[in-house]
Amino acid sequence: MNAVDGDVTFRSRRWVRPEDLNANGSLFGGSLLRWIDEEAAIYAILQLGNPRAVTKYMSEIDFASSARQGDLIEIGIRATSFGRTSLTVRAEVRNMITHERILAIEKIVFVSLDAAGRPVPHGYTDITYDRDRLPAT
Repeated sequence: MNAVDGDVTFRSRRWVRPEDLNANGSLFGGSLLRWIDEEAAIYAILQLGNPRAVTKYMSEIDFASSARQGDLIEIGIRATSFGRTSLTVRAEVRNMITHERILAIEKIVFVSLDAAGRPVPHGYTDITYDRDRLPAT
């Protein structure tokens, strides 16, 4: 694990391919946001122990730089707080080689839902590095 600024752990890497580019030849923001939401959702599911965790809120998105075809990027997610039915995370994306920040999102909130789609308490108050919070199927 590689922590940066003591805040985010970078666990996911992506290779910027031609289909990820916008008309300017740089990484399309929509592709990047899709990758972040997917990575953050997986993280939230593991932290909350519930495969029905959904994105509720995403704060301001701060694009600091871009990426080009062939660049390798890293996506970092870190839990910042637990609510009764929610989890708030911070996301950061950087160039894997230069470590230049591409994007930061200070607040993404996920809510744990029951089978009927209603918020349900999760009972957690701290980050786990153990993947055993998911119920056995």
